[in-house]
Amino acid sequence: MPNAIKDALLIYNPTSGRRRSRRFAEIERAVRILKEAGITTELAPTYAPNSATQIARRASEDRRGMVIACGGDGTINEVVNGLAGTQTPMALLPAGTANILAKELRIPWDIPHAARLIPNATVRRIALGLAVPLNGNHSEAMPREGRYFLSVGGAGPDGAIVNGVHAGLKKRAGIVAYWWEGLRQLLSYNFAEMRIDSHGQERRATIIVVGRTKHYGGPFKITTGADLFEDSFEILTYSKRSRLAYALCLPALWMGQLRKREGIAAWKAQHSTCEPAGAHPVYAQVDGEPVGALPLSFRIVPDALSLLTPAE
Repeated sequence: MPNAIKDALLIYNPTSGRRRSRRFAEIERAVRILKEAGITTELAPTYAPNSATQIARRASEDRRGMVIACGGDGTINEVVNGLAGTQTPMALLPAGTANILAKELRIPWDIPHAARLIPNATVRRIALGLAVPLNGNHSEAMPREGRYFLSVGGAGPDGAIVNGVHAGLKKRAGIVAYWWEGLRQLLSYNFAEMRIDSHGQERRATIIVVGRTKHYGGPFKITTGADLFEDSFEILTYSKRSRLAYALCLPALWMGQLRKREGIAAWKAQHSTCEPAGAHPVYAQVDGEPVGALPLSFRIVPDALSLLTPAE
């Protein structure tokens, strides 16, 4: 890491995940570890949805040497949206319900241990994904100019799960809340089709996963050909509409055999446009955060973020 970085702002979600009092003690310990390495670190708790975006943007405007995101996928996504397009580096201390980026970068799920990796980390410029609403289909969660994402986006059953999960249950039960909502959706979802246009080729599918990372969520890897350091997505779709077919995908996914299933397609791309093929709404998500219903486009934005990656 460049020696010029002597100060940092650590953004954390005080309500994220469980064991919050223990986590704050770990954050304070991380601050001491960074100070011993010559990096003075100030704490900045989030206070409302999307406040991490505002805090991170202000930190960049104030020329902070670095922003450290301490939280799960949602907190990281907000910080990314505040830093996208700037030169301010982002580092990670894993916490929250889930953390795809920590798995991708092999950062240990231990805040003090992860803090020890920061002083010797390397700053790398990476591309980001950008989801952009079409036909004026914007909202607070999905602004008119779009929403950046670091790890994964998609639409279909996963979008329905993310848009349907109960916020209170998520706080109390963590990842179990997603499993519960996934079971509910498996029993009730209508598997509506969407039209997908990618580099001039049109497909129909009931789910699309737009990956910048190999990891997807929990223990699963879906877009296994994705590379965070390439200027592209790996896109995976499934065309089946059967409830049973989706149920059978779960053991195949667990055993790493998903791509052998009939109806699966995967390819590299820099952009894709998705719209519902019928009257039923199809919901989307980015980095595990709800962004409303299709239509929208996913596209790569090169050279968009400075990311601290642990030394080999």
